[in-house]
Amino acid sequence: MSNLASVRECQWLLRNLGFDRERCNERSALVLLALLGLKPGDPWAESKERSWRTVDIMGWIRDYWDVDYKPNTRETIRRQTLHQFVQAHLVIENPDEPTRPVNSPKWCYQVTTQALALIRSHRTPEFKHRLRRYRAERPGLQAAYMQERDLLKIPVTLPQGAEIDLTAGGQNTLLKAMVEEFCPRFTPGGSVLYIGDAGDKWLVFEKEVLELLGVAIDDHGKMPDLVVHMEDRNWIVLLEAVSTHGPVDSKRHIELKEVFGTCTAGLVFVSCFPDQATMKKHLTDISWETEVWTSDHPTHLVHFNGERFLGPYGD
Repeated sequence: MSNLASVRECQWLLRNLGFDRERCNERSALVLLALLGLKPGDPWAESKERSWRTVDIMGWIRDYWDVDYKPNTRETIRRQTLHQFVQAHLVIENPDEPTRPVNSPKWCYQVTTQALALIRSHRTPEFKHRLRRYRAERPGLQAAYMQERDLLKIPVTLPQGAEIDLTAGGQNTLLKAMVEEFCPRFTPGGSVLYIGDAGDKWLVFEKEVLELLGVAIDDHGKMPDLVVHMEDRNWIVLLEAVSTHGPVDSKRHIELKEVFGTCTAGLVFVSCFPDQATMKKHLTDISWETEVWTSDHPTHLVHFNGERFLGPYGD
């Protein structure tokens, strides 16, 4: 069977699985074929269960299906095909490590066991019966999967009393400590205006309050991980979680001043580390006139020079 015929058959399969037109196009069909480890002419019964990163999927499509997706299409494949495959429980994310950070280069996808069994039966007398049963059971599978993912989330209580859930893994354990340990001690009475969750950059975003303070944020703004407003002192405290990225170094200091350059409140910069050992690795990078906090010694701050301790500086 030719490449084109194989792709069209996979598109037919996706339509019968209930996907919309966008998820039944050539790109989506090739992504599924790659996830199954199928080459042109391979029978459906040889579909494999394996975990692959987006870059691996693109490499398989290039090597075996003669379609070379450019590196800048990786996000399209992830957002316009894989994301919907996951939502429909055709595919699961990180079966080997569910708490893997969203920005990890090891983030991977795998066809679910239930979907794989159905696909392997394609072109057999059992397929129609299995398809009906799969489509009837899929809502329950999706709900169970989402429940599993929810159990892994990190609950956080904001200073204002509201509760949110952070995506499990990555720097979010440190981010929880920043909100629940740093804020009550060093920004008492402050309001959280922004939290950049690993899975949702705009998880908390008080856009109107920031605009009243003279700050206009666009979708491409290089936001810190946590923004706290101390109304009584007219301060904006900008906190960076340093478990996966670097601290507020000279470059980052300048970037944040540019993003918040029109702010009518004074700016305070804080680098937050999970422990002192991690902090020591970055000591030579930390910018002057900033603060440092470690969650293993939550009652202390380290001050990097300047005429005042924990306070904004004028230009």
